[in-house]
Amino acid sequence: MVGESIYRRGARRWRKLYRANGHLFQAKRFNRRAYCGQCSERIWGLARQGYRCINCKLLVHKRCHVLVPLTCKRHMDSVMPSQEPAVDDKDDVDLPSEDTDGIAYISSTRKHDNIKDDSEDLKPVIDGMDGIKISQGLGLQDFDLIRVIGRGSYAKVLLVRLKKNDQMYAMKVVKKDLVHDDEDIDWVQTEKHVFEQASSNPFLVGLHSCFQTTSRLFLVIEYVNGGDLMFHMQRQRKLPEEHARFYAAEICIALNFLHERGIIYRDLKLDNVLLDADGHIKLTDYGMCKEGLGPGDTTSTFCGTPNYIAPEILRGEEYGFSVDWWALGVLMFEMMAGRSPFDIITDNPDMNTEDYLFQVILEKPIRIPRFLSVKASHVLKGFLNKDPKERLGCRPQTGFSDIKSHAFFRSIDWDLLEKKQALPPFQPQITDEYGLDNFDTQFTSEPVQLTPDDEDVIKRIDQSEFEGFEYINPLLLSTEESV
Repeated sequence: MVGESIYRRGARRWRKLYRANGHLFQAKRFNRRAYCGQCSERIWGLARQGYRCINCKLLVHKRCHVLVPLTCKRHMDSVMPSQEPAVDDKDDVDLPSEDTDGIAYISSTRKHDNIKDDSEDLKPVIDGMDGIKISQGLGLQDFDLIRVIGRGSYAKVLLVRLKKNDQMYAMKVVKKDLVHDDEDIDWVQTEKHVFEQASSNPFLVGLHSCFQTTSRLFLVIEYVNGGDLMFHMQRQRKLPEEHARFYAAEICIALNFLHERGIIYRDLKLDNVLLDADGHIKLTDYGMCKEGLGPGDTTSTFCGTPNYIAPEILRGEEYGFSVDWWALGVLMFEMMAGRSPFDIITDNPDMNTEDYLFQVILEKPIRIPRFLSVKASHVLKGFLNKDPKERLGCRPQTGFSDIKSHAFFRSIDWDLLEKKQALPPFQPQITDEYGLDNFDTQFTSEPVQLTPDDEDVIKRIDQSEFEGFEYINPLLLSTEESV
């Protein structure tokens, strides 16, 4: 059996806080009655226009938060007493927040571009029990729901069949009430946008279409039926170096594709590496991606899955694409060693905490198993260098070339690999029309249903936040019409 440290890990999301003079400010969305406690002017604009202290509730402009002379005092009722009801969202933030698919201080800035009125001639369809369709293209009624194949705390993934041509797809279903502030909405839009770009790469799961109802968002994506690397690792314990080399090389091509387009992936892990029917990999789940990075640009968002978080993130440093190459090193170690490089399973409860794990990642030397080859040992040391400037793949201009020319990858024909013409070392077993034997029964045994909608919850959802979500991939659409 694979090492106990290799198992499916739910990731979590924290809100980003800004410290100033004892205050802990968080970006918030306000209504028209909000006034800045520093300059006394109205706080206005789209999205998160200002900050609110999570302790004393003081409201300020973003530009004013560093100028506040008042020291924070909890429950400071004397400061702007009319401000409290001006906040649109009702929840005071406790850290950490509920689980999602990655730990994150999310700071995406992508917003909706189109605003339009609901059309009067839209017809309702079934969503859960009583949701109303508000998309004018594809809708839930166009698909047969086959099986549950995945689940996170914010989304369910279904295997579905498009009725008009019997094509199989995966459908990611997100409840709108779980996407309740601008940070979450930005994150959904970022994932959708990366899915769109990924459609042109053979090693990334692409997007078929998006639609929505009053209660849910639906992303219809490629169905990859060979299972994920976590599923196969749990059955094989560890992989031969030849297999790990092949998968790692295809992952490198996928990561480089994203990096060339200014995207940091930030959530590479066994669960997010899928195998297709032939045995080629496809990366999926772009919820932690960061867009818009140019050459030399960095970000400081704290995100990822605990075991894969790079040291520079834990140190609170600005970082770039280096964090993806660190995560690849962790994943390659897991594939070849059958355990995490930060395996800290112990009976001591003080050593099973997340803080201790982060301390291990930052400080503990990584010991490479002696049974690995010299080339494998060397490539792991290269990717798992705690200094991003010295890490394999991180030199400006030559990073990807350095990886391709490394001795561990010397047997790879990169031209054939990029064309998806290299022969995979393993072909997943697919015994039925769906390939469900490659998915964990904890998912596939769940009932295929959407819970009934709560009208009170729906009334609290600002539907204008999701304008422009609809999408149909023109390339896939033309392919379907030619079938």
